[in-house]
Amino acid sequence: MKATTRLWWAFGLVVGISFAVLLYYGFEIYQKAPPVPLKVVTTQNEELFRGQDIKDGQNVWQSMGGQEVGSIWGHGAYVAPDWTADWLHREALFILNLWSEQDFGKGYDQLSDEQQAGLQIRLQKELRINTYDPETKILTVSPVRAQAFEHLRQYYSALFTDDPAFNQLRDDYAIAKNSIKDPVRMKQMNTFFFWASWACVTNRPGETVSYTHNWPPDKLIGNIATGDLIMWTGFSVIMLLLGIGILAFYNAKTNEAEHEEEVPETDPMMNSSSTPSMRATLKYFWIVSALMLVQVILGVVTAHFGVEGGGFYGIPLDEVMPYSLSRTWHVQLGIFWIATSWLATGLYIAPAVSDYEPKFQKLGVDVLFIALIIVVVGSMIGQWYGVMQRLGLAENFWLGHQGYEYVDLGRLWQILLFVGLFLWLFLMVRALLPALRKKTGSRHLLIMFIIASAAIALFYGAGLMWGRQTNLAIAEYWRWWVVHLWVEGFFEVFATVVAAFLFVRMKLLNEKSATLNVLFATIIFLSGGILGTFHHLYFSGTPKAIMALGASFSALEVVPLVLIGYEAYHNYRLSGKKGWVRGYKWPIYCLIAVAFWNFLGAGIFGFIINPPVALYYMQGLNTTPLHGHTALFGVYGVLGIGLMLFVLKGLYRQNVWKDGLIGFAFWSINIGLMLMALLSLLPMGMLQAIASVNEGMWYARSAEFMQQPLMETFRWLRAIGDTIFAIGTVALAVFVIGLKFGWSFKKDEFDIRQDKK
Repeated sequence: MKATTRLWWAFGLVVGISFAVLLYYGFEIYQKAPPVPLKVVTTQNEELFRGQDIKDGQNVWQSMGGQEVGSIWGHGAYVAPDWTADWLHREALFILNLWSEQDFGKGYDQLSDEQQAGLQIRLQKELRINTYDPETKILTVSPVRAQAFEHLRQYYSALFTDDPAFNQLRDDYAIAKNSIKDPVRMKQMNTFFFWASWACVTNRPGETVSYTHNWPPDKLIGNIATGDLIMWTGFSVIMLLLGIGILAFYNAKTNEAEHEEEVPETDPMMNSSSTPSMRATLKYFWIVSALMLVQVILGVVTAHFGVEGGGFYGIPLDEVMPYSLSRTWHVQLGIFWIATSWLATGLYIAPAVSDYEPKFQKLGVDVLFIALIIVVVGSMIGQWYGVMQRLGLAENFWLGHQGYEYVDLGRLWQILLFVGLFLWLFLMVRALLPALRKKTGSRHLLIMFIIASAAIALFYGAGLMWGRQTNLAIAEYWRWWVVHLWVEGFFEVFATVVAAFLFVRMKLLNEKSATLNVLFATIIFLSGGILGTFHHLYFSGTPKAIMALGASFSALEVVPLVLIGYEAYHNYRLSGKKGWVRGYKWPIYCLIAVAFWNFLGAGIFGFIINPPVALYYMQGLNTTPLHGHTALFGVYGVLGIGLMLFVLKGLYRQNVWKDGLIGFAFWSINIGLMLMALLSLLPMGMLQAIASVNEGMWYARSAEFMQQPLMETFRWLRAIGDTIFAIGTVALAVFVIGLKFGWSFKKDEFDIRQDKK
């Protein structure tokens, strides 16, 4: 059996088995998600609220920004608290103080250690016993918990409306005044907070751990790390070492047979002409540059909200653009411009590979461009109306803000984007069909290219699998299909194939070795990547088996990144080849930077938080945006820039680029990102992690801890990296515009004869 055939069989088995397991345990999540009761009553049969209030409260939470305003179960933003951790600790303190006054006539803080310990044991019995009746679907709580609910209802109502006593706390949390304007909505959101917090402390039926596996850590309520957390953390490290050993052996064996490819004397790309549809992709890259600039500006504003809370250097910006909205747009535009760059690269490459321009291909490219603009602008307008509380709950779901990080856009815009992706897939496949029929050596690459493209279109559909009032645990399962499998999974495969195509077309790689490398890399990545989705779901109301699978397979995601230096060195050597190859210096440098950020951002910073016991204490801390920024932008963003530069080099192939502006942009962006990570996000995340271990998640995210002078200093230090990064993106945009107007390249045409020197 040929090596290629063996790899295809391995690819099929990995994908088939992995998705079978992923779907099976998805079914388990449906069955074992924390139940939403029909109603909540006291032991005196007094009704507190109904299950429909909880469902409506979830929609209210989503409408104001959802995971862009603090977090629930650790997923979301980082300036405001995690509401489940905050609610539970405040509820515990209220009950302890109430009992202390009743039993001892003084506050809980004034009791002896022995007295406090006795009340803590009583509290844990009160909170952890599951009183939900699956037969009647009624949740019964004691009168003291009913009193705690009323106390917290008043507290959160004052916080999210306009009580002057909470002005400073709102500022600390970057929550706009009157974020919730309707008292009925406010009461409904409080019932959702109660339910989400109840799931964090109440034991699963027949077990001694809560629905969220005892997350968040808080010794006061008995939420401590379990033996399972420690055991599967150890197992994940073993899987990592085993995977590294196998991959190192395979890599050493494979490299023995490799040989240097003879570099052609002239640029093979110079002999091909750009088709109308290929030239039509240029406007996509103008939009990429524009969206990147807007995203960076919004990032600066969002980061500043963490310092000033309610404004921007004295301007009350939160009155028209609250933190939740600026963060939504910042995250969403990042995904939009990265995806646009990658999709436009695919539209450019398809006709180039097949040397075939289908009829009306340019029209299709133009229509897709218009559809993209409609989705971007329409979703942003809808989100503004949603966050400003100007839409009903149903209208908000369809047109406004869904409240789920990375998939915030309303359902209508999701559907339009889904349709647009299939239009993109159609345009790609019809242009590639002639090349596919030729059965040349690159046919396997083409097949993988089409599979990756189809997966990008198809897997975004997972974002349509939840409804307006779907149980949060189930919605999280499908959300991570989009975020992990779509963004971190098949886009990675697509990028690997595209890079291979570019190097093959430039005759810097032979087709056979490129095919084998792509297939092997895809198998290795998906072996851990598909089931690695579960590492996002350890504490999201899922069964314990999710932790075992997530810990084992997410460790394998790091394995291919260990040898990333070989890829970087290979690309660096390519950049120094003959004169015409040096013309591709900056696109190739972007691939080198991608390898670096893959190792640091996705590998090291990712593995810091991935093992179960680490994530138990770090989920929702600044260690998460540390990984997110260096992996999402460092890997996918820089790769998007690199692909854009490759295409622009092809569209402006007769011009010799000036190194000054693009070189400044490249180094400013990468140095700025590094400083952002090392000067601010990393030290803040580590200090929070220590606080989480010692005191609990509630304290690590509290205003008391986050507003300390040292933490404020680290937030201000981020401005150094942010500024350098922002200047770099401006320089990149100016360079791209300069390719059109002349200041980014030398006036003399490229003399191909120089290649022979």
